[in-house]
Amino acid sequence: MPESGIAGTTNKKEAQKTFLLHAARRYIWWETTNGAMAYPQKILAQVMNIGVWNDMCKLVELFPPQELLNVLDKAEIGQFNEKSWHFWHNRLSEKIPSMPKRVLE
Repeated sequence: MPESGIAGTTNKKEAQKTFLLHAARRYIWWETTNGAMAYPQKILAQVMNIGVWNDMCKLVELFPPQELLNVLDKAEIGQFNEKSWHFWHNRLSEKIPSMPKRVLE
């Protein structure tokens, strides 16, 4: 039976939290899990940039496209490699903006 209503939303939020905990341990190994969980967008960005295929598929299943686009929109310099930047923009939107760049003055 498909999830719906309040219970479905609660189950999805729990699944998202479980995924973020797993991903925090796997992709932000230099931080404590609790420290990484303070920045869920950073966790999502790491999975989008260096994640294995199964984790990226789970990410797409659990998080709405607009939330993933928001991760791209708020990306820090160096957070994405060029291949991942193009992949996710092609998957989620119609345009591929320039990657964030550091400007030296």
